[in-house]
Amino acid sequence: MFDFNLLLAAAGGGIFGAALGGVPAFVFTGLMVIAGIAASSFGPAEAAAIINDVAFGPFFGPHVAFCGGVAAAAYAAKKGLLESGKDVATGLIKLNDPGILLVGAVFGIFGYILNSLWVNISLPTDTIAFTVVISNSLCRMIWGNGLFGKVPEGGSLLKTTETNVWVPWQKDIPMLLVMGIGLGAVSGYACIATGSSVTAFGIAAFTLFFNLTLGVSPVWHHIAAPAGLAALTSGSILMGAVFGVVGALLGELGARLLFNYGDTHIDPPAFGIFIATTLVLLLV
Repeated sequence: MFDFNLLLAAAGGGIFGAALGGVPAFVFTGLMVIAGIAASSFGPAEAAAIINDVAFGPFFGPHVAFCGGVAAAAYAAKKGLLESGKDVATGLIKLNDPGILLVGAVFGIFGYILNSLWVNISLPTDTIAFTVVISNSLCRMIWGNGLFGKVPEGGSLLKTTETNVWVPWQKDIPMLLVMGIGLGAVSGYACIATGSSVTAFGIAAFTLFFNLTLGVSPVWHHIAAPAGLAALTSGSILMGAVFGVVGALLGELGARLLFNYGDTHIDPPAFGIFIATTLVLLLV
């Protein structure tokens, strides 16, 4: 399970995520998932290798590269080299500090080992998303202001403000319901059509490229992942819409509990994905 070569690769994946930035590295996850789905036309072995071993493996796996980038950003901010530990979009290679990249390596290895443990005991959830939440939370406890952050006097943990908010354009219930139903349904359709539960997740992850370049995009991989799995498992696009809503609401709940008042990044989509996936596996 803990092959030295894979651990070494995970260290490299963590360094890659730190150097490029957590979110840009995650965009590559989405790109490789899309490539893997496309490769299925050549054969299932090729598709499985791209998706399982590259997109979700020790190179681009979110538990490795994204978590490496998150940890490196938290550490860099603690050292005063980065303005905010929540900045997981900036490529930290520009800071010219090998110690920051090595933090990415450590958390890349940690994420790979932890996820392998969950897989080994067949934990009934999205083990990668669960690992992301644990890894991000550990970073907050080491370098940040506590698991739930610090709420100003007179404020409320579950209340958003102009500065304490995750994605401002999709924080309200009506928008979350519309996004959950619509994007959940189309996610379900895509996954049923391709026969893969991660098709829509890959598209959603790559969508963040436009957030990085244009400054705005829907953030919806926590909608796509449970919706695609629910639809493929049940054969119903309606179930995709239902669990799209569940994922949308849980993602925002995760933001309000763990992200908004913190000074490092704890990923709201990962929070939504691992809980919604557990519900799919138990109920559908």
